[in-house]
Amino acid sequence: METTASASTSTAEAETGGRGAAAPPRMTTVSKHYFGGASSESDHDLRVDIIENMEDDYGMFVWPCSVILAEYVWQQRSRFTGSRVVELGAGTSLPGLVAAKIGADVTLTDIAHNTEVLNNIRQVCDLNNGNCTVLGLTWGEWDEPIFDLHPDVILGADVLYDSAMVII
Repeated sequence: METTASASTSTAEAETGGRGAAAPPRMTTVSKHYFGGASSESDHDLRVDIIENMEDDYGMFVWPCSVILAEYVWQQRSRFTGSRVVELGAGTSLPGLVAAKIGADVTLTDIAHNTEVLNNIRQVCDLNNGNCTVLGLTWGEWDEPIFDLHPDVILGADVLYDSAMVII
């Protein structure tokens, strides 16, 4: 699978149409992920574009395990087509979006209080014409929506993260 990216810098002022104070510039990129064929820009069966924040917000970055899991979903697509899939800790949602694009009914979840990540998931779904449900879901909190999911498949790549364990 080949991945390409193009970068840009944005500010909160630009994103809000000039309303309010400007935040420091954020480095974002759109990475393009190719599946099938030669998995290249010129020869692929499926492409998923992901908006990433190249700063330190871990929920807005495509981690290597996500790429591997997305490739697995693609290679095992007959198992996913027509199934109900929940991706836990979806972050940038690459595996879940691959599942959605091959015909799964997908719910993408991430921590409920991180609206930036949840909004990015919604943007990435729109960018890819992905018909997914986005749900805030926090480990250890038993909110009513969790009991309505009834998935056939649960996806998770790098779902556990503790910033206290990061060594700099």
